[in-house]
Amino acid sequence: MRRGLLFVGGILGIVWLLTVCFTVDQTEFVYLTRFGQPRGTFDGATQAGLHFKLPWPFESVQRIDRRLQVFDLPAIESLTRDPQNRTVDKTLAVDAFVCWRIPDDRAVDRFIRTVGSAENARRLLGPLITGRLAAVVSNMPLENLISLASPEEMEVRTERIRRQLMGLESLDGNPLRTGEDLQELARSKYGIEIVEVRLRRFNYPEAVRASIAERIRSERARKVADYESEGRKRATDIATKADRESRAIEATARAERQRIEGQADVEADLIRNEAHAKDREFFTFLQKLKAYQTILSETRDVLLLSSRHELFDMLLSPPRINGKQGGMP
Repeated sequence: MRRGLLFVGGILGIVWLLTVCFTVDQTEFVYLTRFGQPRGTFDGATQAGLHFKLPWPFESVQRIDRRLQVFDLPAIESLTRDPQNRTVDKTLAVDAFVCWRIPDDRAVDRFIRTVGSAENARRLLGPLITGRLAAVVSNMPLENLISLASPEEMEVRTERIRRQLMGLESLDGNPLRTGEDLQELARSKYGIEIVEVRLRRFNYPEAVRASIAERIRSERARKVADYESEGRKRATDIATKADRESRAIEATARAERQRIEGQADVEADLIRNEAHAKDREFFTFLQKLKAYQTILSETRDVLLLSSRHELFDMLLSPPRINGKQGGMP
């Protein structure tokens, strides 16, 4: 019996002595305390491996995961804002998730004293972020969530919501007030670094889905009207531009025609003047013939003329051409 007790006591002693050894994994922080008072923190990123301490109960260790932690926020239902009527609009259900971690070994002591565990961190951060998320959604017009925006515009809106959730941008556009920076608040109060808060999806309660669908149809109809109006405006601009260009081309053509006709008249006058200078009498004869032709061709009346009329004198006694007397054969 005595040997059995000695054997058991020896085993317990060996086990007790083994408590002087502990290991630090790369994925964790190890928080060392002596009689409940902090003695140091071992960071697995730089101090992984085997370490020694006083045996229990003199010194003890507490292990904290240093990796990124993710948890889903409970779904909330919040009323959106109607900026035109300055009142509330439709109810919107929002799902989001949070990414957090303990940033360094200096924040471990604060985390242990104020939070204690990852489960407690979820219970603390959940209401804090959920309340801020409800405040952000309640200040958003519903059109910002259901409008037919491009992917780039939606990315800008999502980033703005994220910044408001994180406290990097105020809800009303004014400078940030003390305590609005969620990252700084969580780090200073709990030793937690909130890495990201993201919206996963928006849902609409069954009671408001019909009105939401009608809102979407109205939004699309408005977009169609905008596109049609823009198309008509562009068509009018194109037609106006084409008409203006055609009038400019016609005006240029008329000016060019007048220039060519004027130049032709000048050249014709030069030719006639040269011909008149060579034989003035014959040129006068031709001009009279042209005048008589015009007179006779523009009337259907029968003319009774005397054989001594000047017209017959011109025909029977034409002027000389190159010194020879012209006349009827």
